[in-house]
Amino acid sequence: MNRKSTPVAAPAVDPAIAPANGVTRKGQPLSFNRAPAADLAPWIGRFYVTVVDAPDDYALQCGLLNDTSCIRIQLRGDWTAQTRDGGIAVGRSALFFGPNTRRMPIGVKGPFSSVGVVLRPGACHALFRIAVPDLVDRITPIETVGLASEKSLGLFTPDASPEDWCVAMEEALRAMIARQGGHEPDPVTARFEAAALADPAILVADFVEQSGIEQRRLERIVRRDFGITPKHVLRRARALDMASHLRGVADEAEAETLALRYYDQSHLIREFTAMFGMSPRQFINTPQPLMTLSLENRQSRRLEMSERIAPGGLRPWQ
Repeated sequence: MNRKSTPVAAPAVDPAIAPANGVTRKGQPLSFNRAPAADLAPWIGRFYVTVVDAPDDYALQCGLLNDTSCIRIQLRGDWTAQTRDGGIAVGRSALFFGPNTRRMPIGVKGPFSSVGVVLRPGACHALFRIAVPDLVDRITPIETVGLASEKSLGLFTPDASPEDWCVAMEEALRAMIARQGGHEPDPVTARFEAAALADPAILVADFVEQSGIEQRRLERIVRRDFGITPKHVLRRARALDMASHLRGVADEAEAETLALRYYDQSHLIREFTAMFGMSPRQFINTPQPLMTLSLENRQSRRLEMSERIAPGGLRPWQ
């Protein structure tokens, strides 16, 4: 394959929203997000706080595609989602989101605020023996992961800073992990997670050979901890990296590498559309504030994990 990347147009911006943490150089919304404290790193991948002002009658239709399970404390906004179980509508709430196989339609009305926790693959099984395949593309109460809704919602003082909110969530998670015995995820899961973030173009057979693990064992562990097959994990990771590039929240120095993960333009369009329900061009031309916030969070973690930027350092799109 010798196709090189071509410059993409500036992604569409929704002028009705005003993110409290500013925007990228291309005008895309930013959240406050950071790595967890070191003692939580085996189970937690990232914390984020999103605060967005908008008119009370503003209605946003967007979507999310999470590659891991997440905790979301929705402090403001009237939210809707189309899940594996059908449509749901919630207001102020504390929820557990399973990983997604494809874009999940999400809507919100009015200004919105949320505190999020990205759980690392394997955390649900290690701590709760939860069957992650049963939670794929679903949203359930936060009690799924041993936290209480009302107590979780009460952690966040309205006038506190985003960092204060993250610290409060860290304390609650630290106590929960201790109650569950502090069992860490399978090392195989952690290695496959790192591979998917660093280079999802890797073949499963090559990972098996490099890791010295039987392929059947890898498939069993990955399906248990990611909820899907190893090939689907890598396919989704490639699509998420490309989506980040298209929304302007990726390292532009990687543009050619990301393009070369696909055989040709038709392969890219086919794979991307299967994951996001729209072509790359439509993805650029449609405002995607919620999706962009989620992608930026993931790319920040990806670059920090690979030591390409320092924790909390300036990101290429800022």
